[in-house]
Amino acid sequence: MERRHFLAGGATLAAGAALGLGGPFQGVAAHAETRRRHRGYGGLRPVRDLRDGKVRLHLPEGFRYRSFNPAGSPLGDGSTTPGKHDGMAAFRGPRGSVVLVRNHEVNGPVGAFGDRSAAYDPMAGGGTCTLRVTPWGEVLDARVSLNGTQMNCSGGPMPWGSWVTCEETVNGPDVGNDFSGADNTKLTQKHGYLFEVPVHGKGESAPIRSAGRFAHESAVCDPRTGAIYLTEDCFDAPSGFYRYLPPKNPMRTGRLLDGGRLQMLAVKGRPNADLSQGQPKGVVYETTWVDIDDPDPTWTVKPTNAEALTHVSSQGRARGAALFSRLEGAVFDRGVVHFVSTQGGAPVTQPVPAGFGDGRGQIWAYDTRSGRLRLVVESPSADLLDLPDNITHSRRGALVLCEDGDEANYLRGLTTRGSLFDFARMEPVAEDPGAEFAGSTFSPDGGTLFVNIQSKVGMTLAIWGPWHRGPF
Repeated sequence: MERRHFLAGGATLAAGAALGLGGPFQGVAAHAETRRRHRGYGGLRPVRDLRDGKVRLHLPEGFRYRSFNPAGSPLGDGSTTPGKHDGMAAFRGPRGSVVLVRNHEVNGPVGAFGDRSAAYDPMAGGGTCTLRVTPWGEVLDARVSLNGTQMNCSGGPMPWGSWVTCEETVNGPDVGNDFSGADNTKLTQKHGYLFEVPVHGKGESAPIRSAGRFAHESAVCDPRTGAIYLTEDCFDAPSGFYRYLPPKNPMRTGRLLDGGRLQMLAVKGRPNADLSQGQPKGVVYETTWVDIDDPDPTWTVKPTNAEALTHVSSQGRARGAALFSRLEGAVFDRGVVHFVSTQGGAPVTQPVPAGFGDGRGQIWAYDTRSGRLRLVVESPSADLLDLPDNITHSRRGALVLCEDGDEANYLRGLTTRGSLFDFARMEPVAEDPGAEFAGSTFSPDGGTLFVNIQSKVGMTLAIWGPWHRGPF
C-alpha cells in the first residue's frame, strides 16, 4: 500500500508564497523535485471492530476502531437511526466527550424519521442526528436534531457553534421527478437549501433561501469576513463554487441569517473557464465573483428536475463563472478553503465514470485573502486517488480524503508536502457494493478520527492510535 504516491506541484506553484497563497500547502512546490515516497503510517492490515469482532477496516499497525449507531438502532429520544450516514463534524462535549452532528442522505418521499410534527417536510426522510460519544466510540446520548429535509449530503461546522447541513437536491412539489423516479408531488415543501443545526440544540425548520436552491454539497465559513463558501455537486452538468454573504456577520449574530447575497466564482480574463479538464500542475488563477440574481426561483411552469438543478448555476455561467466537475467536500484552514472536484482532471487509463467530468479527482485551494485559486492535486490514476468526496484536515494541516471510487474505497492522506498515502481501506460491504466513506472529522483534541460508512446499513466509526508516527 505504501507504494501509492503522487507528488503535487510544479513550476507555477513554486511562487505560491510570493503570490500570497496561504494555508499549510503553500510550500509544496519547494519539494516538487524530491519525488519522495511517503509511507504514511505503514502498510494496511485487517483489524477487527471492537464492537462485534467483524473486520470492517484495514488499518496501519497500532490503530484500533469501534463502530457505533448503525442504521436501525434506537436513539435516546425513542426514534430509530436512519441510514445513509454522510457529512459530519465533531465538537467539544462535556466531561471529555465529543458531540457529533451527522447528516443522513435519504432521498424520496419516504416520510420523516423522528417526530413528524416537528419536521420541515413530514414526507422527506433526510436530516441530522446529534450524538454524544466517548473518544472510543461509546454512545452516551443520541437524538434527532433536524428532520423532514432531503438528501442531506455534506455541510460544515460553523465557528460560532453550529452545523450547517446541505440538501443535495432541488426536489419539491413544484419540480419534476428526479433520477429515482419517486413522486415529487408527495412532498409538501421545496428542497435544495441550507439549514442550521446548533451543536447543543435542535435545528430550526427554516431554510436559508438566499443561499440558493441547488444541489448543495458542503459549506464552510471564513470567520474573518463571515462569508460562507459553498460547493455544488451537479452530476450531469457543470458545478460551481459559490459564496454566500449573509446580511450580518454570523460571528457577531451567533447564527446564519437569510436575506444575503449569493455569488459564483469566475476566473479573471477567462469567461467560463473549464477547470474540470486536465490542468497544468500547480496552476494558479486570479479570480472574481459574479452575482446570482435569482437564487430561489419560483416557476409558473413546472420545470424538469434537470432544468431546476441548473437554474442557479446557469445564471452564474451567463456572467462568466468557472466550470468544475462535481464539487463535493470542502474544509477551511488558516484562511484557505480546500475543496474537492470529484471527477475533475484529465482522463486516465480507467474507464470514464458516468456524470460530468472525465477525471479521477482534483483538490483545489482558494485563498480567501488574495482571491487566488490553485490546483493542489490532480489524480493521475485511480490507484493513487479515486473519486475523492468528503474532506477534513488534521491538527498538523494534512488532509483526509474520503473516496467514492468504483472498486476498493480508501481513506487517503495528503501531506502538506503534497504526497498521497493510504490510511484505511474499507472491507467490502456484502449488503451494499456501493458503500463509501463519508463524514471524516477529527475530535477537537485530534486524538480520534470519526468517519462514516455510508451504505444501506450505514454506521459511524471511531479510529484512534499512534498519530504521532505520521502526518496526521
